[in-house]
Amino acid sequence: MDMWKYFAITHKDHTVMNPMSLAKTKEMVDLLRLAEGDHILDVACGKAEFLCLLAERYAVLGTGVDASPYTIAEARAKVGTRGLSQRIELLHMDGAAYEPTEPPIFTMTSCIGGSWIYEGHKGALEALAKMTKPGGLVLVGEPYWKQDPTHEYVKMVDLEREQHGTHESNVKTGVELGLAFLYAAVSNEDDWDRYEGLQWQAAERYAELHPADLDTKELLDKVHTSRDAYLRWGRDCLGWAMYLFRKP
Repeated sequence: MDMWKYFAITHKDHTVMNPMSLAKTKEMVDLLRLAEGDHILDVACGKAEFLCLLAERYAVLGTGVDASPYTIAEARAKVGTRGLSQRIELLHMDGAAYEPTEPPIFTMTSCIGGSWIYEGHKGALEALAKMTKPGGLVLVGEPYWKQDPTHEYVKMVDLEREQHGTHESNVKTGVELGLAFLYAAVSNEDDWDRYEGLQWQAAERYAELHPADLDTKELLDKVHTSRDAYLRWGRDCLGWAMYLFRKP
C-alpha cells in the first residue's frame, strides 16, 4: 500500500498530524513572539495547520514543504479557504531535498514529526539550523522513550530502540549542537489517545465505505497491529514533545 495513501486515510480526521493537541500547538504559537515580516519554514508541513496558525497570529510569511500529494492538496485548500495564499507558499517535494537559494534566510524553521527525512532528530536539528538566521528559532516535534521498550514492542511496530532517545537526550542533542534550549511542550495520555484513536476510526470508516479497494485488507492489518501495540505497550512507553531552540 502506498505510504502516503495510508497516512492520508488514517489522518483524515486530524487537524495537526502528530500527537500534540491543537490547544497545546496554539500555546506554542503564542510563545514564539514572532515579528512582522519574519519568514518561517515548516518542513513536512502536513495539512499546514501550524503555518496557518502562525500567519493568523503574526504578520509573517511562511513556506511549507511536504512530499505527500494528499496532504499538500489539503494544505493548499486550507490556506486558500483561510485567505492566506498571499503569505504562505506550499511546495510539493521531499523536504530533505529542499534548499533555500540564500541560506540562512528563515527567522524560524520547524519540522514537527518528520525527522526521519533527515535520518533522525540530530540530522533534523542540523539541517534546520543551517537554514535559520542567527538569533532565529528552531522547532522540532519528536518522539521519546518514557521507558525502555520491550523487544516484542519494537518488533511489532518495526522500530529500532536507537531510533528514539529520551526526553532528556532530545534536549541535550540540540544543546550539544550549540543551540540554546528554550521550551518543550509535552503530550499527555489524552493527546496520544486522541491521535491514535482517530486513526483507528478513520481506517474502519474507510474500509466500510470502500469495500472494493484492494488496499483495504493491508490498511486494516497495519492499523490493527499499530492499535494493539499502542494499547499493550506504546501508551506507557512512548512520549512526544515539541522542542524549541534558539540559534546563537
